[in-house]
Parts: sequence; C-alpha cells; structure tokens
Amino acid sequence: MFSFCKPVSSKKRFLPFRKINEEFSFSLFEKADMIPSIDWDAITANKSTFLEKEYLKIIENGQHTKLMCRYVIVYKHKTPCGIIYFQVIDFKAEIFGDILSQQVESIKSKRMNLFERYIDSNKNEVLLRLFTCGNNLVSGEYGFIFDKHIKQNDASELLLKITDLVSKEEKLRGTISAILLKDFVKPLEPAELFDSDKYSQFYVEPNMLVTIPEDVKTIEEYINLFSKKYRNRAKNILKKTSDIEIQELNLEEIRAHEKRIYALYEEIFKNAKFKLIKLPHDYFSCVKELFPTKFTVIGYFLENKLVAFGSSFLMEDGSVEAHYIGFDYTLNNEYDLYQNLLYCAINEAIKNKRRTINLGRTAAEIKTTVGAKAEDLICYIKPQNTISRIIQKPFISFLQPAEWIPRNPFKEEVLENATQKD
Repeated sequence: MFSFCKPVSSKKRFLPFRKINEEFSFSLFEKADMIPSIDWDAITANKSTFLEKEYLKIIENGQHTKLMCRYVIVYKHKTPCGIIYFQVIDFKAEIFGDILSQQVESIKSKRMNLFERYIDSNKNEVLLRLFTCGNNLVSGEYGFIFDKHIKQNDASELLLKITDLVSKEEKLRGTISAILLKDFVKPLEPAELFDSDKYSQFYVEPNMLVTIPEDVKTIEEYINLFSKKYRNRAKNILKKTSDIEIQELNLEEIRAHEKRIYALYEEIFKNAKFKLIKLPHDYFSCVKELFPTKFTVIGYFLENKLVAFGSSFLMEDGSVEAHYIGFDYTLNNEYDLYQNLLYCAINEAIKNKRRTINLGRTAAEIKTTVGAKAEDLICYIKPQNTISRIIQKPFISFLQPAEWIPRNPFKEEVLENATQKD
C-alpha cells in the first residue's frame, strides 16, 4: 500500500512532481495548454483520439456548461508512466426531477420526501458536483492509461489514491458529492481494492457493436447476409431516402451548416434520457479541423435543407466509432432517418475497410435489427456526502439499461459461421 501525501492548498496543488513515494510522483494541471505535450503524448500517442491534448482543449474551451477539467501525469522516477483525465460537473436540482419521479416509489421515506421538497424549491441551484474519471461526452474507457510495465495492482492503487486526493482538493472550491469511474468492458482489478475503497459497481446501457465479415465489400453485400424479413426491411428503409441527397461534408460545408447541425443535435439532446453535458456550438467544425481524415460528417439534404446528419471517427484500434447524430423528428417516420443513419455508419466502416463499428449506446433493440450486439459497460460510483448517498440508489436505477429484446437479422448459416469463428 502506497503512503500518499495529504491534500494541499490550492496554490501548491499544481506544483510539479508531487511525491507519492520514492518511486512515484504526479503533476496536476487545470488547463490542457499547461500539459507538457512530450510527457502526455508519451502515454497517449496513437492509443486514443479522445485523450489527445488538442481534442481535450475543444471540450474544455466550450462555454456550453459548467465543466472543469483536470489532467494528471503520473511519473515513475520522473519518467511518465500514466495519465488520468477528470471532469468536474455541477448539476442543478432540476436534473433530478425525472429521476425521482420514476424511481421514488420504491424508496419512500421521510428523508426522500424532504429531499424532493428541497429539489422543488431549489431547481436552479447547484445541488451535486460530480467528479468523473473519464469523458462524459463519449462512452468508453477514456479516463486513464498506464504504461504496460506498471503492475495492475500498482496502477489501480495509484488511480484510486490520486482520484481521492484530487477530488478532496477540489472541495476547496466546492463540495464534491460523488466520484464516478466510467465506462469499463471488464471489471477493474483487483476487485477487493475498489470494494475496500467503498465504490459501488453498476451497469449502464451497453455499447452496440457491429462486426462486418471480411468478404463483405459493400452495404448491399452486408444486407444480403440478412434473412428475408430483415433484408426486405433494410431495403425499404434505404429506399425511403431516394429523394434525399446524402453527402460527406468538408470543413467549409460543416461551418456553413454549423447552426443547423447544432439545432438537429439539440433535438436529440432534449429527448435524451439523462441530459448531462451539451457540446460546444462549434464542436463539429473544430473536430473536423483537428482530425480532417479521421472524423467524418455525413449530411442528409431534403430540398437543399439539412434534415439529418451522422458523424464518426476512424479509431486507432482499426474500428469505427459512430459519434453524434441529429435529425428532424417530424420527418423521421416518413424517411426512417434514424435507421438510415445506422446503415450510413455501417457503410462508412465498410468503405474504410474497418471490420468493427461501435454504434454507441441507446436504442439497443433497434440497433440489433441492423446486426449489432451488446457489449456491457460497467461504472463505479462513490458517494461523498449525505445528498449523494440519498440519491445513489435511484440514480443508479435510472442509469441502468431498460429491458429490451435482442433481434438477430442474419440468416442462420451466417450466425453459425460467426459462432464457429468465435
């Protein structure tokens, strides 16, 4: 067990190489511009788009919400051996209205009733500060990376102790109500370390992954792998966009349509189950400028008006990451815009000769109709005060995936071949 330094004053907390023990130290930064690129890139280079310094600056610089970022570089004998990325977000009381209305029936109590009344009378006040290890704008393991030479036990202990220390120091500016570690495909190890530190483990909506067979060269060939029922359905969905012009947008075109792109994105945001953080208004153009070949935005135009868009990343691991989308809900039924966007994302993967595509969370059942399978994601939460302890159970229940029925669109022989390969 490491012996860690105690929280320090706000001025000293950003001093470099704060000693952990004779081996390890760390440096904390509150702005991405302050991060020494050589040290940060030594750990993150070619491993994660969403941990690249310039991408993090886009998130940090947005005036869209009360979001603060913290960046940690961990050193072993003053050589970088790991990085940790934190987001600090303030929630207003009103955000818990829907959560409590859906979950409170099972937890009726005097304390909860008082809490409900407090929310009603303080809707516009900051109620909860969430300290997240990871990125609340994307799903996936984007909270930390440690060098492969660091033992698992040491990495986990460093993660927990630094998280605890930095979160306590944030209390100098406000109360941290809960710590969240997000989104992991496998449980963090060793389990007893996280248990002893009083973290609760829970599942959130899964990532939906599509695997494209190697011999598939076009979206038509992919759809031909479906059974007759789903093949006909897919063809009918694609036919509905016959009057729509579909085109990839370059940087200048994204800038020209930026307001409309953001308006369509906002339609999705306002219908989201849990409204956490909004993107910066110039997010899509900034990301395209930063990643001109890795980031793609596809626009759907009806009578020269943008009615839908989809975006995606070509990831370092050889996969495609479906990113944010937007569409006009009033036209969705007529043109099946949402499902066309799913096929558009799959087509991007095929076109770029990628064999795996992550369609992201939400609408799991619909995504299985285009061939996606669920990949469970695990989060860890640690309440820090009375308010977060009261809200923890309904909050976790709210975030856990709803029941849904998985569909298998493929022909039986395709499923058999896939199973044999697995």
